[in-house]
Amino acid sequence: MPGDRMATSLIQRIARQARTTFKLLPLAEAGPGSAPGPGAFQDNLSQLSSLLEKVKAEDLNLTPRRSQGPRQAGPPVTYMHICESEQFSMGVFLLQAGACIPLHDHPGMHGLLKVLYGSVAIECFDKDDGEQAAAGVQFSPPLLQGQRASLRRSLRSSSRLLDQASGPCLLTPRLSNMHRIEAPNGPAAFLDILAPPYDPEAGRDCHYFKVLQPVPGRASSPAPPEQEAVWLLEVPQPADFWCGGEPYPGPQVVPDREASPKE
Repeated sequence: MPGDRMATSLIQRIARQARTTFKLLPLAEAGPGSAPGPGAFQDNLSQLSSLLEKVKAEDLNLTPRRSQGPRQAGPPVTYMHICESEQFSMGVFLLQAGACIPLHDHPGMHGLLKVLYGSVAIECFDKDDGEQAAAGVQFSPPLLQGQRASLRRSLRSSSRLLDQASGPCLLTPRLSNMHRIEAPNGPAAFLDILAPPYDPEAGRDCHYFKVLQPVPGRASSPAPPEQEAVWLLEVPQPADFWCGGEPYPGPQVVPDREASPKE
């Protein structure tokens, strides 16, 4: 129909591009010899990132919330579910002033985060592909019996403050896969895309971590230049963090919708 292009919301276009992009993931991960291959995935990921750079709170009918002093009653973080398919999930996280999503991972997943209003401080860690033996490393305070099995050696990759003028933050199965997100300057919201979605039965469950402090002078395997090696201990979900739900007020999104000839 002639009006289809006008009627297609930006968030629907983002969902359609996410579907196109992450349908290519199995081929991209197969390496050379697959078709269309890693190049096609990266090109589509770049197109998705470009669309995300344009999205604003008003595109989703969101009104920035104002801080009202001490943290309000209710969950520190809420989630607005937009859509989910086999390839990806998409929604909005809303953080109260001072709220924090603890350090967590995204096993085997890609993701993009775009701030819609406010600002978030995000601290990212890469998975370490090198030697991870912790037998000779001691920590302060000492680990309890059995905790060494929950250790993970990682690399501190970045720490930055993002706002609505910032480009999307990208994570891959290895790079920036673990991160901590905080709203230090007031209420904040960000659009979140994960591909594929969390699925405990498929081995994609969320794990929480805390950073440990090795005893100075103890030997540890070297980190790549300009990156700090850190030890993370898997812990239960922190008691002061929980995530509630809110209805999504924006345009309807159909994740499997194909583009019309006019779009």
